[in-house]
Amino acid sequence: MVAAAVAAAEQVVAALREECATPAARLDGVAAAMAGEMAAGLAEEGGSKIKMIVSYVDNLPNGTEEGLFYALDLGGTNFRVLRVQLAGKEKRVVKRESREVSIPPHLMSGNSSELFGFIASALAKFVADEGHNAVFNDRQRELGFTFSFPVRQTSIASGTLIKWTKAFSIDDAVGEDVVAELQMAMEKQGLDMRVSALINDTVGTLAAGSYYDEDIVVGVILGTGSNAAYLEKANAIPKLEGELPKSGNMVINTEWGNFSSSCLPITEYDEALDKESLNPGEQIFEKLISGMYLGEIVRRVLLKISLQSSIFGNLDQTKLKTRFILRTPDISVMHHDGTPDLRIVAEKLADNLKVIFISKSSIELYSLYPFYAQ
Repeated sequence: MVAAAVAAAEQVVAALREECATPAARLDGVAAAMAGEMAAGLAEEGGSKIKMIVSYVDNLPNGTEEGLFYALDLGGTNFRVLRVQLAGKEKRVVKRESREVSIPPHLMSGNSSELFGFIASALAKFVADEGHNAVFNDRQRELGFTFSFPVRQTSIASGTLIKWTKAFSIDDAVGEDVVAELQMAMEKQGLDMRVSALINDTVGTLAAGSYYDEDIVVGVILGTGSNAAYLEKANAIPKLEGELPKSGNMVINTEWGNFSSSCLPITEYDEALDKESLNPGEQIFEKLISGMYLGEIVRRVLLKISLQSSIFGNLDQTKLKTRFILRTPDISVMHHDGTPDLRIVAEKLADNLKVIFISKSSIELYSLYPFYAQ
């Protein structure tokens, strides 16, 4: 009986391993398909699943920049406000202060004025703490706005929201200029501050890297979501209208999270997750690899093991049937458990799923150890 239960559980893991396999030929296919979509996205608006958004950033930092600047980073369930003092080549960043604020869930699906009002309020409180050492010489404070959602950029400091991703769903913001929304909210707070640049977090990552090393030409985000930005030759962008920039370059925000191809190793768990998501059929690549979804994918695998095998006894599956109860950080901790008896895995699953194990083999199966070990 026990042997049959173990065999049934291992069969689920083996099938997952086969579905997820990425031999060189498959990876070559993925790369070729993505390159084709990227070229189509550069050719014309709407020509590809990968939007290849023109950022209007044609020059990257070189380390000589100086001054006191503010930044707002919005891209997930939290946002950050930052105050940064730049001192040029010799000292670079001499002071950096930041504050992270959690966004209440109801604001992520409410209306735009509520969301941006909440953000502007937190920003105003942060600015109020800047102290007497901040010198602006009658210059208006400048804010860099990192907005990690697909935007159709119309200038360096304006852009309309194409769609929300991740857990956001605020209909009245789609098609609106997100800088104008934020600027209006800041004015209501009495903030004397101007949004001087609107960028995607990947463009910001690329710029930050370039500030320290001018040879860096690609920025990649692999966090709650996933995306990439890179420096392209301006004359290689057919859809770029008007006079080409004097630098001859343009940073492209790929928005590769929306990439999809038959070459991708999409499992039954990925398909089910996508079908039940807020945006079915979209952001497929992101749903396969990013932190927003990996924990949930593992939960679905564990649930199937429990349903098809009695190896865990009369386990109450209530917790295991709860969507997103397992987070990617939990899975990461479990994956790196180096204790002989997988004690950390046991503790994590007990805390999250109320699962109490009687054998190491059960823990190994629940942590997908047979999958990771090969």
